[in-house]
Amino acid sequence: MDFKELKDVINFAMEKEQEAADFYMDAGRQESFSGSKAMLKDFAQEELKHKNLLQDLLDNKVDTSVQSYQLKWITDIKRSDFIDEVEYKPGMGYRDMLMLAMKREENALKLYNEMLSNSEDENVKKLFKILCQEEAKHKLALETMYDDYMAEMGD
Repeated sequence: MDFKELKDVINFAMEKEQEAADFYMDAGRQESFSGSKAMLKDFAQEELKHKNLLQDLLDNKVDTSVQSYQLKWITDIKRSDFIDEVEYKPGMGYRDMLMLAMKREENALKLYNEMLSNSEDENVKKLFKILCQEEAKHKLALETMYDDYMAEMGD
């Protein structure tokens, strides 16, 4: 990725967040299981929050919530590192849905880490650190749900 200006980076990231939110909403509409519907809707809402953070940065409104955000180390249990990309199919099982979501969050985390490493402005770095942390939290939550589910299934 070669961006000429910061706004290009931010617009690209916003497109990715909107794409993720749209994906989760569309997948949720196609699901017949209420648990999967709710999980996908929650994921979509989280992605829209990230898009709003990026929009604030674009509008020069990096507010005190970004400045006061406490960064913490998020453990990476690396489950998604050992699975292949999964394609969404309506009615796919809970395990596959978790694998799909884990991989999407892993890819988002990689993207934000790359954007962070290419940033020079401290406010921009802070925002990308926040987005990295948020994606890492989602990834960890999904990987934990996956482990719990697999344990229940006897695997």
